[in-house]
Formats: sequence, C-alpha cells, structure tokens
Amino acid sequence: MRSFSESSPIGKRMSSRFVAGMTLDEALHASDELNRQGMAVTLDALGESVLSEEHARRTGKLYAQMLEAIALRGLNANVSLKLTQMGMDVDPLMAEEVVGELVEQASHIDNFVRLDMEGSGYTEATVAMTERLHAKFGPAGTVMQAYLYRTEQDIERLLGQGIRIRLCKGAYKEPASLAFPDKIDVDGNYVKLAKRCMTSGVFCGMATHDEKIIEELKRFATEKKLPKNAFEFQMLYGVRRDLQRALVKQGWGVRVYVPFGPEWYPYFMRRLAERPANVLFLAKNFFRN
Repeated sequence: MRSFSESSPIGKRMSSRFVAGMTLDEALHASDELNRQGMAVTLDALGESVLSEEHARRTGKLYAQMLEAIALRGLNANVSLKLTQMGMDVDPLMAEEVVGELVEQASHIDNFVRLDMEGSGYTEATVAMTERLHAKFGPAGTVMQAYLYRTEQDIERLLGQGIRIRLCKGAYKEPASLAFPDKIDVDGNYVKLAKRCMTSGVFCGMATHDEKIIEELKRFATEKKLPKNAFEFQMLYGVRRDLQRALVKQGWGVRVYVPFGPEWYPYFMRRLAERPANVLFLAKNFFRN
C-alpha cells in the first residue's frame, strides 16, 4: 500500500495537498508563498518514535538548519517538533539536550520552538520539559489537547509562567478515564479553554478548522474588545485554504502548520488510525479549495 501510494498519481496528489514536499527547500518555498498571502507558518519535519541517538541528533541538526534558513530568508515562521523525534524514548536527558540547543538557537535569532504534544503517556514529560526550557532560554511553548481532563489545570500552570500554548482538540485515541469520550464535550471544553487563553495576555494559537468554533471565538474577541493580534488561528497545510484566506482578509492572524519530508505516508496513516473520523474530514477537504 505504501509503495502504491507513493508512486501513484492519487498518492502523490494527496501528499502534495497535505505535505509541503519531501525536502526543506520545498517546505521553505511553500512557507514563502504562505507569507505572501499574509499567513505565518510553523514548519515541521515529519518523523517520530526515533529509536537511536544517531537518528535523534541527525533530526536535531535538520531543525537547526530550519531555524537558520528561516532567519536567512526572513520568513515569518517558527518550528514544531515531537520529543519522540528527538530521542525521548531512547534517552530523555539526551532529548532535552537536543531540544534545548534548538531553543537556545531560537533565542538568538528571535524565533520560537513549539514542543508538540503526543499521546497522554508523554503529557507530563512534555509540559515539564517546556517549563524548564522556557525558564532557561525563553522561546519554548507547547500544545494542549482539549479532550484531556487534565488540560484545564495544565493551561493554568503554563499561562502562569507566560508560556505560549497551541490549543487543539486532540487526535490520539485515549481512554474515557483520561479524555472526554463525546465530541460535544470536547468542543465545549475547547471553547472554554480557548477563551481563557485569549484573555490571558499570553500569545496563543487556536488550532481548529471548526467554523462554528471559529465564529464563536471571533464573536468573543469582539465582545471583549481583544486586539486581533492578541492571538492567532492555526490550521493545517492544505486544509480549508478558503477559510484561511477569509480570516486573513478579515484581519485575523493565521498560522499554517507546514509538514514536510519523505515520511509523509506513515505520518498520514497514523493520523487516520488515531481517529477514524479524520478519514471523512480529509476526504471532504481533499477536493475543497
């Protein structure tokens, strides 16, 4: 299936729609085009669950190149990474060393590193590492998943330290003992937590393609007289490009998550496996401009 997908016209079209190429140069070109459309970017080199120190350090060097390229090109972009991509499962101290070097590099060039959130088994470790790196270097933030019960407390914990948050709903399969099982409850918690982030004074990203939620947050921002640059909306590369452009036209900040790299097929299939509802969502958006 992987061989067919990577060689077939349909597979190539799908990867080009949702993944900004196989190389850093291709991702930088896509980022430059998004910047010209008035959108900021988060670059993500695809990969996770690294099982060797050599692989982890090689990925760290790629991210260092990404930060350097962003600075040289003057792009409005930052980077996102996964801790398992940096060797968290091999040696947590080594992973923190690799990520710390990147956050320190970002601090010297006025940039920012986002530690992506993975399954609930990594939640506390990711939050704690973000806190340490933010305290030591400054420009480190993380991701909060609204479907986890613990997220409200985690958000208060992070906002109290001035740490930037990307708020998403959550895509990993989690038990009902840890996460809201029903979509209506996840949506309700997302809106509540988003409003808390928006009024915190900390610049946060509202990562959603849900138009009803976006409209609710826009109304809330207007009612509270929040500046449009007090937060930003964040969306995936290739998904609801029409909505991304509309928000920019209305004066709202939009950041597009731009993944790239040859590991697009495993990444894509894992996203579908984590939440089968994503199959219909991506299928609908595959033909939507």
